[in-house]
Amino acid sequence: MSAETDKDEQSGVATIRKEKLQTPRMYKVLMHNDDYTTMEFVILILQKYFNKNYTEAQAIMLEVHTRGFGVCGIYTYEVAESKASKVVKYARDNDHPLKCTIEPVE
Repeated sequence: MSAETDKDEQSGVATIRKEKLQTPRMYKVLMHNDDYTTMEFVILILQKYFNKNYTEAQAIMLEVHTRGFGVCGIYTYEVAESKASKVVKYARDNDHPLKCTIEPVE
């Protein structure tokens, strides 16, 4: 019986393990209102960094202006962080105090 068991254990049958992959946590990129950055500049940033058309960019800009902040897009952490950093750098390079942050989607 033990010889038969050894034979079965060494039969070379491959087993496939399927690990369940988790979807990555998503983050909102938020743009915040200030009294100095022009509406046109906000629209430009939304088109340049978030691939929004003019109508979408204008709607988000108005949300930023009226609510104090607006959602530019939802991305994985790395993408959201990169976009927020690029926006802030571009704004500073153009003498605008625009604030752009990220927060987890709940």
